[in-house]
Parts: sequence; structure tokens; C-alpha cells
Amino acid sequence: MDIRREGTRIETSPEAAPDTRGPESRARVIAVRGAIVDVVFEHGDLPLIDESLTILADQGPPVTAEVQAHLDEYTVRALALQATNGLRRGTPVLASGGPIQVPVGEALLGRLVDVTGTPGDGGAPFASDVPRRPIHRLPPSFASQSASTEIFWTGIKVIDLLTPLAQGGKAATFGGAGVGKTVLVMELIHAMVTRYEGISVFAGVGERSREGHETLLDMRGSGVLPRTVLVYGQMNEPPGARWRVPLTALTIAEYFRDERRQNVLLLMDNVFRFVQAGAEVSGLLGRLPSRVGYQPTLASEVAALQERIVSVEGVSVTAIEAVYVPADDFTDPAVTTIAAHVDSMVVLSRSMAAEGMYPAIDPIASASILLDPDFVGEEHAAVAIEVRKAIEHYRELQDVISLLGVEELGVDDRRIVGRARRLQRFLTQPFAVTEAFTGVPGRSVPIADTIAGCRAILAGECDDWPESTLYMIGSLDEARAHEAAAAKGQAASAAAKS
Repeated sequence: MDIRREGTRIETSPEAAPDTRGPESRARVIAVRGAIVDVVFEHGDLPLIDESLTILADQGPPVTAEVQAHLDEYTVRALALQATNGLRRGTPVLASGGPIQVPVGEALLGRLVDVTGTPGDGGAPFASDVPRRPIHRLPPSFASQSASTEIFWTGIKVIDLLTPLAQGGKAATFGGAGVGKTVLVMELIHAMVTRYEGISVFAGVGERSREGHETLLDMRGSGVLPRTVLVYGQMNEPPGARWRVPLTALTIAEYFRDERRQNVLLLMDNVFRFVQAGAEVSGLLGRLPSRVGYQPTLASEVAALQERIVSVEGVSVTAIEAVYVPADDFTDPAVTTIAAHVDSMVVLSRSMAAEGMYPAIDPIASASILLDPDFVGEEHAAVAIEVRKAIEHYRELQDVISLLGVEELGVDDRRIVGRARRLQRFLTQPFAVTEAFTGVPGRSVPIADTIAGCRAILAGECDDWPESTLYMIGSLDEARAHEAAAAKGQAASAAAKS
């Protein structure tokens, strides 16, 4: 085949001689630039966009690639999902005739796979009769989708009270680096073991190898691995793997939802890495960047992923997503685009983390569409509003307190500030997943106990208690028992002195 370059344009001649590597080689590599591979087809019958190609490398396993652009009537530009080290011009390529197909079904439970569905846990490969499904598909029609108003209770006080999650909905935890996103997601997994009956699919998007290893060990230790599928596209993998791994996880979840009729819990950590990988791919493909350097297709890429996470005909997919916020900038285009698709926003605060208020969930910035009397009840909604009002009033007075001290406030303001500080400490909670580091057993608190505790603090029952009494406890009964024991000890000490 006669191939000549003019600048960046590639011209091919259909009359050229066929590839000498064999009659099966209908296509071959003509250029490799990192993860981008240009492939020329002899007869011009090009594969469609998003169809997969198999590059038959001379050494090592075949490389899977995905068509991203048609350069001319004979040439396509593809994105490799594995490393392209060692590929050379002239390497034969086979077109599959469809999108990437990944294994799905019961055989994947308890396994760790990569973006193409290849086992990454050292276990046996999947049998040939394991069903496979394409990673690209349209979302269910709007008419077939079902809306759920059932609350997904987690046992985490601040989430259940102020940002309740919906079964069959989408929730996202937003936060910068080091404020506890991954720990919160892991605690949600742990908390839902006893509450959630169904399948869990965990998508590690751009995870560090250490984080992936810890997740696997934690799931083995907690006994949830036999009902879980782990799908990883790690940080050291090419951008194509990180870009497509959420679609692989979603395809597996959709199989259990649509064909096995099972509820699915879909966990993704971290969705920002999906956007980041898309920006890398966009740059490799030569597209001009959009706002803040993101890809011009940011909104459509996020929508293509998020709109497939839906419930149909009484079977739900509940998504909990961790979202990294670059430089703590919540106006970042990636963050705002993702936030537009979720039902519940759990916002993590760096200032609260610095104060040791874990989970460092901002009670003012966090929100949920389910915090409505029609869904959670009149009492729950009323207490949540009063809690937010007290904490917001305290924040408004913080500058005055910093300059003049709390003693300069009026009596009413001092009372509200005291109760707000006690509410903040009561909404902290030890986690089961951090017990190995802190030595404090985790707590799971029913929503009725959370509401009762907040109502008691707002009513002034705890005004004379030290703030530390309410820090890192479960229900308010723990603090009452501590105060009763302290009062008994003081009385005994006074009796002994007299």
C-alpha cells in the first residue's frame, strides 16, 4: 500500500499492493503516538466510531483499541486501552465489527477485572460461555424508568439527617484532596452490608495501586466480596482505560438490573478522574480545549455516563460517587457538570476536617432533593432545618467571635452558638473502617436516635454539658450515660471530702 504524508493529512492509495503479512490482515498500523494509533484499511470499509480493534502485537498480548475518528476514507484514528510499547508500523489489525464486549454475570462476583473484563486478581480466566455485553449502549427510555422515593438509610448521622440518599438515586461526595472522600465511600459500603440486599459493583477510576489493594482487602475482611464486582482502571494505566472503566462497571451493573432483576449498588471512586482521562484523550486526539482546559465534549461525556444510571420497573441501580474537587474550587466546570446529575450532594469541608470534625460533611453546602416533609416526614424536615439555622447563625458570628470573643455576644446569640457547636460535635461519628487506626469502634445510628438527639440539643438539654461529651459518639444516650457517671463520681468525691 502506498502511503504518503502531507503535514498531518494522510493520503492512501486503494490501488496499492495488499499487506504482505498475510491475507487476514485487512488493516495495519501506520503510526503510533503514545496511546493514539492510526490504522489504514485497504478496502476503505472503515469501522464505526466506538467500535473496537485488536492490534496483533509481535510480542505480548494483543492490544485493544477503540475507533475515535475517521481521518479519510481509508484511515481511522484509534485510542489504545493498553500500553502501546513495542508496537510498530505494519502491525496487523483486526476489526471486531462492534464495541468492546466485556464479560458479565454471576461469574464476575468476587472478582477484580480491568476495563476489558480481563481478570486482574490472579484468578482463573473466565470460561468461554460467560455472557458478554457491549460497553456502549443507550440509556433506558424515559417511559421505562421508575422514580423511587424510598430512603436509603446509612446509619451515618449527618447524612441521614441532612442529605438523605434515595434507593435508586445518584449521590455524590464532593471534596478536595485529603478530606475523607474515599473513607466515606468505604464506610458507606460497610454500612450497607446489613441493609442492602443485592449486588455491589465498585469502579476504581484512576485509583492508586495502594487504594485498590486496600479496597480488595477490606472487602474480603468484611465478607462483602462474594456479592461484589471490582472493576479497576488504575492511575498508572493509559488514559483510555481510565476513560472507559466506568462504562465497563455500568455494563456489568446493567446486566444484573435488566436480565437478573437484582438491585445494584454502584460505587465509583473517583468520577473526576473519568473527566480528567477524557481531557487527556481529547488532547491526544488534537481537539481544542474548552473552559479551564477541559475537553469540549465534557457535558456530553458526563451525561452519557450518568443518564445510564437509572432504575427500571422496580429494579434499582443506586449510585454513590466520589468526586475530587480540584483546589477546593466548587465552581470548576467538571464539578458543576457532575453535580447537575445527582440527587444528593454530600460536600466535604477542609475547615471541618482541620478541626477534627469527621466525617467532615458541610451541613450547609450539602443538599438532597429528598429532604422534604413528603418524603422524610414533618419532624425530620423540621429538625434538619433548625439544625442548619443554628449552625448557619454560628458561622455568621464567627468573625465577631474571633475579634472580640464569645463573651461580647448577647445572651441569645451565646446560647445559639453553644448549641450549634454541640450540634457539630454530635454529628461527628467514629467509622468502622477507621477502627484499626483510631481504636474506637464504629457506630451506626438509627435516624430516630439522630433526630431525638438533635432535638434535645436544640431544646437546651445539653447546654451545661462539656462539648467534648458529644464528640465522636453514637446516640445521645452515650453522652447521657457519661454525664450521669461523671455526676455520680463528683457526688462520691464530695461525700468523701465531707
